[in-house]
Amino acid sequence: MQNRWMRGARAVAAVGCLAVVAACGGGSIDEETQANEEQADAAGGQCDELNMAVNPWVGYEASAYVVGQVAQEQLGCTVNYKDLKEDVSWQGFGTGEVDVVIEDWGHPDLEKKFVAEKGGDGSATDFGENGNVGIIGWYVPGWLAEEHPDILSYENLNKYAAEFETSESGGKGQFLGSDPSYVQFDEAIIDNLDLDFKVVFSGGEAATITAFEQAQDKKQWLIGYFWEPQYIHAEVPMEQVELPEYTDGCQDDPATVACDYPETPLKKFVSTEWSESDSTAVDLVRNFSWTNDDQNQVAAYITSDKMSPEDAAAKWIEENQDKVDAWIG
Repeated sequence: MQNRWMRGARAVAAVGCLAVVAACGGGSIDEETQANEEQADAAGGQCDELNMAVNPWVGYEASAYVVGQVAQEQLGCTVNYKDLKEDVSWQGFGTGEVDVVIEDWGHPDLEKKFVAEKGGDGSATDFGENGNVGIIGWYVPGWLAEEHPDILSYENLNKYAAEFETSESGGKGQFLGSDPSYVQFDEAIIDNLDLDFKVVFSGGEAATITAFEQAQDKKQWLIGYFWEPQYIHAEVPMEQVELPEYTDGCQDDPATVACDYPETPLKKFVSTEWSESDSTAVDLVRNFSWTNDDQNQVAAYITSDKMSPEDAAAKWIEENQDKVDAWIG
């Protein structure tokens, strides 16, 4: 999913205990390093480097940095964060550039290309669900749903199409897309449901959020692509528009999609070569699981509270060490 608060690629070799004093136990950096090394040795291996893809949305960033901070501070890993879009991340499995994609929203095309069980080259391995459930849909601001409740059915959208028209929509109603690299079928849905709308992409998560904030504050007409988990739902009222019900196979051919998006249990995919190594981070990633509320909390630290992703992750870890202990085993 983009901006999603893009940051330059970070290679994190070591971080002092000031940001994570509780996790570090208050000892010196040398003492903590020694403790990490002893813990890794006791686990029967070492972590070495962990190459973590960071896809361009803040929820993913939250997951990646929580796992990365645990790997770094509690397993002694050197964590390299790679800001990459989804398809590029998968390509990195075979080159060694990427070890972990911590949040995948469903890419059967990429699975067929890279996962051996799906007929791919075997460079990627499915590590199971990460606990988050993704919901993609069409949304309008809360004020609009309240004043025109029938707009929450796609069958009534054409009646209001002129209200959504903008200078970029070519005489049709504007449908606000986000980043075109995200999982999305909006252009096909519009065409196949004969809706008088045109998709105009915002470019990324931050721009889409700003548009919904302004639409709610200023009572502007807006309909667009959005998703959960996303912390902004707690701050900006948005209502989902009902599309034809999703059924198995209705999105198999991208050109003929005329149905809603499914609820998607989000998954972890990793480099097969890395998964077969003796890195102590392998079990951490395999065991990692948390809730939409967990992710939204860290995302809110990053966005609303303006914390760095490292500090946001450290704060959540300090408050949830019991969950972290279960991941580490």
